Amino acid sequence: MVVFQVTRVQTTLFDGQKPGTSGLRKKVKVFIQPNYLHNFVQSTFNALGADKVRGATLVVSGDGRYFSKDAIQIITKMAAANGVRRIWVGQNGLLSTPAVSGVIRERVGHDGSKANGAFILTASHNPGGPHEDFGIKYNMENGGPAPESVTDKIYENTKTIKEYLIAEGLPDVDISTVAVTSFTGPEGQFDVDVFDSTSDYVKLMKSIFDFESIKSLLSSPNFSFCYDALHGVAGVYAKRIFVEELGAVESSLLNCIPKEDFGGGHPDPNLTYAKELVARMGLGKANNESEPPEFGAAADGDADRNMVLGKRFFVTPSDSVAIIAANAVEAIPYFSSGLKGVARSMPTSAALDVVAKHLNLKFFEVPTGWKFFGNLMDAGMCSVCGEESFGTGSDHIREKDGIWAVLAWLSILAYKNKDNLGAGKLVAVEDIVRHHWSVYGRHYYTRYDYENVDAGGAKELMAHLVKLQSSLSEVNKIIKGIRSDVSNVVHADEFEYKDPVDGSVSKHQGIRYLFEDGSRLVFRLSGTGSEGATIRVYIEQYVKDSSKTGRDSQEALAPLVKVAIKLSKLEEFTGRSAPTVIT
Repeated sequence: MVVFQVTRVQTTLFDGQKPGTSGLRKKVKVFIQPNYLHNFVQSTFNALGADKVRGATLVVSGDGRYFSKDAIQIITKMAAANGVRRIWVGQNGLLSTPAVSGVIRERVGHDGSKANGAFILTASHNPGGPHEDFGIKYNMENGGPAPESVTDKIYENTKTIKEYLIAEGLPDVDISTVAVTSFTGPEGQFDVDVFDSTSDYVKLMKSIFDFESIKSLLSSPNFSFCYDALHGVAGVYAKRIFVEELGAVESSLLNCIPKEDFGGGHPDPNLTYAKELVARMGLGKANNESEPPEFGAAADGDADRNMVLGKRFFVTPSDSVAIIAANAVEAIPYFSSGLKGVARSMPTSAALDVVAKHLNLKFFEVPTGWKFFGNLMDAGMCSVCGEESFGTGSDHIREKDGIWAVLAWLSILAYKNKDNLGAGKLVAVEDIVRHHWSVYGRHYYTRYDYENVDAGGAKELMAHLVKLQSSLSEVNKIIKGIRSDVSNVVHADEFEYKDPVDGSVSKHQGIRYLFEDGSRLVFRLSGTGSEGATIRVYIEQYVKDSSKTGRDSQEALAPLVKVAIKLSKLEEFTGRSAPTVIT
């Protein structure tokens, strides 16, 4: 058995190691600087404290992006030096973010151990490769992202760190083979447990959904299916679940081999970046001669986000979470006894609010960031939740879960079609959405992303919008000058959230303009980019009249879009005449 010693290494500070809404994300060239990753990892151990680190079991894995394998070896050696008892690594370093959360909560090691937390190596939906993005975040013992109280400590530590600990004599561990490797250090035995990436997650999904009913749907001659992993980690789970467990044909999987650079693509499941799936589903600009599948879905790099499509039909994430909540009790065994409550992020459309009111459910509006949902779930107050940025999930774990969302939709389709799988026309995705609109009304909704804009200009734009809020009469005068057919703003604020569980207050969470007719404009600076600033503009209009719910979304929202761009002086502050992405 290899014996290692602990080395204390002097280090210098790096500016800007502040975790965003989901960890620290920078270009690979930043992370590969000597000691850059080491500083952040040691700062995390110091923030957690020796009592939580010594003897701990930690998961270290991620979406497989470039630099992940090197990072796993560095973190493993630092963990050993800091007194961690064992490290769990998904085979080949691959674990989806939702799978990591599930592993923390559910997995029992060969020696009866349970995980205390995890380093997840991902930059989520950001591109990967030598010249692209890398990221790292820490998740707590509940399986959810570290709260601000911890990430603030980590950041403060990065500003004062003088040394880090590392077991330099520890050899690199083979992470390609399932096995337990043991070493001995100053504090005793240290194990690295490389385990199958999919088995724990598959077991969890089988405890939630009726796999037999979904299998019947997928085997129906009338039903066809397509899933695009965008060369992210979801591909590992897609093959195991959709093909091996549920019987889908392998040709229904697109881009399901994980790659360090995501095949040179942008692993963000939206209509702009999931081009191949969009074309196959009949939504592309080019004419698709073949008949599109009945159902299509895509994942992002770490498989926590999802996009759901029907034949020639796009389901907005805001509608998706509302429809899942409305149908969960009937269609998904896990929820058969009822929902504890539902929640959405503030920028997400109010479609879920209407469902909650209709079904008399507890409802919560929280800032962007899954940790806010996690608090509600830990307190037993929320069952289903979602974000408009293609994130949907439930209290089975403490992260959003892209494959869970796809299985939820397949469960709803299986339930709606349980009596006509053999013959006749199936109830399609579009049918389910349009029926939902007829019952609850439609929230026309779009998001304009302006990526990598100058950070100074972005801050000036936000300050301008806050200043405008001091006089709603002036705001309405400006709006009428832009579009006279848009209703008046009746409330405007900068969203602030007081957590009903721990009482913590989160300020400056986005700027809102709420209109008399239920429409909304929301402006946010995103915390998920690796450089510059991303301005997100959310535009929403609510229509209850079922005769008016069938319009094209961009056409229906055109007046509000014009107001949003002119009111914010977006082009003036950013120099951008068009968004990077429209969803």
